[in-house]
Amino acid sequence: MDYAYQARSRFPDRRVYLTGEIIHNPHVNDRLRAQGVRFLSDEAGSVDTLTPDDVVILPAFGITIETLEELIAKGSTLVDTTCGSVLNVWKNVRRYADDGLTSVIHGKYWHEETRATASQASRGATAHYLVVLDREQALAACDYIRHGGDRAAFLRQFEHAVSPGFDPDVHLQRVGCANQTTMLSSESLEIGELFRAAMRDRYGEDALTGRFRAFDTICSATQDRQDAVIALLEEQRLDLMIVLGGYNSSNTFNLARICTARLPTYHVADPTSLLSRTEILHKPVDAPNEMTAAGWLPDRPVIVGLTSGASTPDNLVGAVIRRLDELVNG
Repeated sequence: MDYAYQARSRFPDRRVYLTGEIIHNPHVNDRLRAQGVRFLSDEAGSVDTLTPDDVVILPAFGITIETLEELIAKGSTLVDTTCGSVLNVWKNVRRYADDGLTSVIHGKYWHEETRATASQASRGATAHYLVVLDREQALAACDYIRHGGDRAAFLRQFEHAVSPGFDPDVHLQRVGCANQTTMLSSESLEIGELFRAAMRDRYGEDALTGRFRAFDTICSATQDRQDAVIALLEEQRLDLMIVLGGYNSSNTFNLARICTARLPTYHVADPTSLLSRTEILHKPVDAPNEMTAAGWLPDRPVIVGLTSGASTPDNLVGAVIRRLDELVNG
């Protein structure tokens, strides 16, 4: 974020673009738009309009190799804000590709970060990837490793989540696990163990060294928040949780998943979502859109837990605390 603000101030007389949201937080992206930063992902945006005089900021999620090559060809000045944790994932999947392993990526195939990681994992004529969203998809892939199956049905199931030319009969014989850095850590670790067990069952314990690898590539900021919220839930008696952050933020969504399993939880986009003592605008983890809930704050003494995604500015957390104080004591 700081790199983006610096880019705007350093090049005051040049057009400054972002390839897409720098992080998944609407307040940060709106602030950049207010400073005149344009988004290539907006409806009117296009790489074709860029010139060598323009400045392009690459977001924290990174970009695909193909997009990077397009930008380099345009000759624009590039400001790279790709997160170090993402770069670490890229290093590992490139190593998998170099060693002939297929990268199994726990992530959302449509997410900017996973698309960028997949482009790194498939760099080279013989390099391939498979993206699994959750435990259910991982189990389907592991079952195919153990027993084989209907190749066409497998490719239909993972239609948008495999590299071009992917053949499960060939490219699941040697795999390396990685993940989108903002996924649920416990789920990523479980998926890694599922693939380890499947490879062991299919090829034997002695073959694991050559056929399976895994690295823990969850972002440290994501991991810290997941650990902290789990500790909060275990050590404190809470009546409800508020999870603050963008609705399209993967790490914030996973915090809401953890909390929802334990107690009433409200994932809110910003402090204004706390409409009143009786109404709150929030997005349930199993709902496609936000909705208004009534009676969210009981008319009795309650203990409220509060957490926020890694992409949520601290000042918004403070604003939620002040809003809670207004509702209770105002």
